[in-house]
Amino acid sequence: MKPFKFKQFEIRQSKNVFRVGTDGVLLGALADANKASKVLEVGTGTGLISLMLAQRFSKAEFLGIDINKEAVELTKANFENSPFKFRLNNILQDFKSFQTGDKFDLIVSNPPYFEASDSEKDKIARQTVELNFRQLISKAAELLSENGTFSVIIPVEAGVDFIEIAKENRLCLIRRINIKGIETSPVKRLVLEFSSVEKDPEVLEFVIEKSPRKYSDQYLELTKDFHIFREK
Repeated sequence: MKPFKFKQFEIRQSKNVFRVGTDGVLLGALADANKASKVLEVGTGTGLISLMLAQRFSKAEFLGIDINKEAVELTKANFENSPFKFRLNNILQDFKSFQTGDKFDLIVSNPPYFEASDSEKDKIARQTVELNFRQLISKAAELLSENGTFSVIIPVEAGVDFIEIAKENRLCLIRRINIKGIETSPVKRLVLEFSSVEKDPEVLEFVIEKSPRKYSDQYLELTKDFHIFREK
């Protein structure tokens, strides 16, 4: 499988590890790590999100964890091949049993979001088999620093439940980005950010394409430091 080339790094991919996709790119470009010194990514896959955040935030150090051995090996190779390699680390780890004395200023995840089924395709990466939302949220709440942020991208259908579970774990919604595929379509994804410090949530709208297969100005501006766009 061909690598996916960005301006400052390259993502090696595998048919057995969830590939580079729009959800990951959006979270890597939108997650707020401006004041973060320690960042944890849950479920690294190829390492895309951590690499994007490492490019955006030059003082942050990153730890990625994944339960998939092949994903961990792939991420390590992508980290090692990047200009940010000295700030990036990745380990084979089940997040549910992860133990550390550290607290993280940003915890970021593009979590599994399909209910369990008989399909073997991307089973761990795409289905809530190994880690469900409740487990993800409760563990993230435990590991966040006092002023830390928990940032995820999920389907809009899961938003109400996700926000409610976060409340049960004393995490307050501080930012919501409603993402549409095209301007005339309904919202399909949410970027949600939570903190233990309550404040009025910021609500933003984001459109990926202004027409089918034609990126919006908003998307082009957001990803201009990452994507290599070919002139047509």
